[in-house]
Amino acid sequence: MSRNAKINSLLLLLVAALAVLPLALGLGEGKEEPFAGADAQAEAAITELEPDYEPWFSPLYEPPSGEIESALFALQAALGAGVLAYYFGLRRGRRQGELKSALRAAGMPREGGAGESAEASGPAGSSGSAGPAGSSGPAGSSGPAGSSGSDA
Repeated sequence: MSRNAKINSLLLLLVAALAVLPLALGLGEGKEEPFAGADAQAEAAITELEPDYEPWFSPLYEPPSGEIESALFALQAALGAGVLAYYFGLRRGRRQGELKSALRAAGMPREGGAGESAEASGPAGSSGSAGPAGSSGPAGSSGPAGSSGSDA
């Protein structure tokens, strides 16, 4: 098992423990709403400390039930995760594109020279003619060995 696989397994186990332990240990027992959100807990604390407190404003939209409120919250979380995944994927794609273009720019003279030597020398350069110039990459057979064949 590779190091990354061990780390991923450990993180997955930790997340599962965080989800299961509060339920297994009974941390919500004895409460009317065992796993109420922070908003509900804050509201309860405020009304306990200051019974005649009046909120400054009311919500723009009050969902008709708790299930709809939970569904809207899940939708919001999914949209946020989608935006983050798109952003990180875009960043990774750009980084890979920049790396490929930098490798192409650094490797173009060698690959072009190797391709010409493959055409000119015949069987000796046939190992470098595996495909288009970009397919073998900078570490492919069209590296220093292919370019030294054109000097001979």
